[in-house]
Amino acid sequence: MRLLLQILVNGLALWVAGWILPGITVSESGTMTGNETLDVVLAYLFIGLVFGVVNALVRPIVRLLALPLTILTLGLFSIIINAGMLMLTSWLTSFTPVHFAVDSFFWTAILASIIISIVSMVAGSLTGSRR
Repeated sequence: MRLLLQILVNGLALWVAGWILPGITVSESGTMTGNETLDVVLAYLFIGLVFGVVNALVRPIVRLLALPLTILTLGLFSIIINAGMLMLTSWLTSFTPVHFAVDSFFWTAILASIIISIVSMVAGSLTGSRR
């Protein structure tokens, strides 16, 4: 149940970031159900799943390797790490039927990582999925 809740929170955070920033797009190759609204919801849930897997598997290793730089920048480098995880999600989904695209790392991915962090924090505290 906690995993499903985290996927929903990730999907919501990615949707909000895509709604605010014009450089983030989600597209599908072919129709999935024929219902456009349902297709968008399923696409964002799938992207949320991929983003969650990337954050669970890759992010701890990157955070450990970047720990000296994160300490040196008083934690601000974690925004860059989050943007990198977003770009990795974008690259991984280029091999799936649902494509998640971020147009530039410097502005779009960094701003999206800030938005996703804020929305995930708020939604996670409301749903109780964050400890």
